[in-house]
Amino acid sequence: MVAPRSGLAVGFNSGHITTQIAVAPKPSNRKGALSQKTRFVREVIREVSGFTPYERRVMELLKVGKDKRALKLLKKRMGTHIRAKRKREEITNLMRRRK
Repeated sequence: MVAPRSGLAVGFNSGHITTQIAVAPKPSNRKGALSQKTRFVREVIREVSGFTPYERRVMELLKVGKDKRALKLLKKRMGTHIRAKRKREEITNLMRRRK
């Protein structure tokens, strides 16, 4: 945030006194946020198609308490550690909601 101008030609905050224009938020600020429609469509697809075989296997591993083994399996399938952690969290939340 810029300090208000003083109206003097020299010193701190020098320059003409101006009014600040309100800047509209950039579209890049909403990047990654799910819209209501997208969230709904994903829920419907999940409900209709169910889980993939590797997701079912991960659920079994999590039920038994082998979180680390589940993460290793997911990392192999998903490609990156961060994606695997996110998927494991998603599956544990689904299992928690089901109970």
